[in-house]
Order: sequence, then C-alpha cells, then structure tokens
Amino acid sequence: MSQKQSLQPGLNFEANHQPLYERVPPHDGYGRPLSDFMMLIPDLRELTDREFQNKVATLEAVLKQFHEVVFIDLNVPLNLLWVSVRAKPGVILDVATTVKCYVPEALLVGHKCE
Repeated sequence: MSQKQSLQPGLNFEANHQPLYERVPPHDGYGRPLSDFMMLIPDLRELTDREFQNKVATLEAVLKQFHEVVFIDLNVPLNLLWVSVRAKPGVILDVATTVKCYVPEALLVGHKCE
C-alpha cells in the first residue's frame, strides 16, 4: 500500500504523494469557503487487502450520498479520513454520523459524541 491514498470527487481511489495542504481545496466552485473534518479509523492499515477494499467501497458508497462532499483523503498510515464539505449547518455531523453507521469503529476527531 502506498503512503497516502486519496478519494477525489467522483471518489476515485488512487495514490497521491503531495502533502494534504497542497491538495485540499479551500473554496468551492463559487468561491465560498469549505469546512473540513477528520475521522480516525482505528487499525485501518492492519486490514487484509480484501477487508481494506471492502472498507473503501463502504466509504465510497456512504460519501457519494452527500452532494456537499467535495474532497476526501484516506491516509492509511495514519488511519485518518479527511473530508471537505460545502459549509452548511449540521452537514459535518450528518456526514460523520452516516460514516459511523456503516463504519462503526470510525471516530470523529475533535468532537465528543456520546
């Protein structure tokens, strides 16, 4: 597996070796700022190839449901999912909660959910 894996709009899964700060779009196509969040997916890098591909397919299916999602990066070595969305009240919790429903081990970074 490569150092960094990314999911782009359209959710193509491909390796990308540029730093995240160079790839994350700061604004949408209309010039409005985007919001970002991270989710930790424990033991992602420890999955077998088959389990990993299934997990990625699940993430793709979940994230395709949200037209607000404009950028996704899956950093396998760090077990982190980065998502950039069009700013809208509640969208981050909506997306993160849906991801957690399908990937229960996923944890929203920087937000305490009980």
